[in-house]
Amino acid sequence: MIEKQRSKDGKRLMAKALKISRSAIYYRSKKLAKDWELKIQIEKILTENPSYGYRRVADALRINKKKAQRVMKLFGMRAYRRRGRKPRKKGVANLFFPNLLKMNYPQYPNHIWVSDFTYIPFKDKFIYLATVMDLFTREIVGWSVLTNHSVHLTLQSLFLALTYRPRPEIFHSDNGREYGSKIFIRALNEFGINISRSNKKAPWENGYQESFYSQFKVDLGDPSRFKTLGELVYEIHHLIWKYNHTRIHSALRMPPVRFAQRCAILLEKVS
Repeated sequence: MIEKQRSKDGKRLMAKALKISRSAIYYRSKKLAKDWELKIQIEKILTENPSYGYRRVADALRINKKKAQRVMKLFGMRAYRRRGRKPRKKGVANLFFPNLLKMNYPQYPNHIWVSDFTYIPFKDKFIYLATVMDLFTREIVGWSVLTNHSVHLTLQSLFLALTYRPRPEIFHSDNGREYGSKIFIRALNEFGINISRSNKKAPWENGYQESFYSQFKVDLGDPSRFKTLGELVYEIHHLIWKYNHTRIHSALRMPPVRFAQRCAILLEKVS
């Protein structure tokens, strides 16, 4: 009886801090669970038909097109498309790890981190940006910029995140060698972090990062307008700061850092 009352008090404090009704908390939780279940179903369809957009996904699952579009947008899921010129990745890692996100959805800050890297053309060459995202708050908690995409790129972004944040329960990425190297896996094992991987040629299984990079490159614009590499790197860091602190996230309806701060206040009050 006492534990039940504490749970009610915690929900009341959370609702008050977020300025919403207490019933909305229960609604959000149930809706997120249902959306996550639909996400898993959509991933199965995309695995068999990578080119499907939300309309054909909706037809395959016999659901409303707007519902399919909303969930795919929420989790950054897009149909696979062949791209233009881009640098080749170094291949697929030898070790296999299951996709733990098929059985787990983010329930609190630092529960699940997702990571990926992208390339940015500059003066007939490429530079590479690796990021680590907290899947609950959608905050970029670690990043690294290098002129190559060796394991150092992904390792630096991981260590930056671990420097300022508690270790996550799950770390999810694709199955590229940058994440599958012995030193990277050793780092995750030593921190006691569970390893999760997307399946080969299934970018929608890490759509959160795909979606982030897509919008990030729009905000960055043409990299050739920068005279030096230093100016470009400065702008990359500045855009990540803006994304975290001032840019309203469509799923959160506020910047990720503000959402994370509210979560921290709530957890302190409830505890």
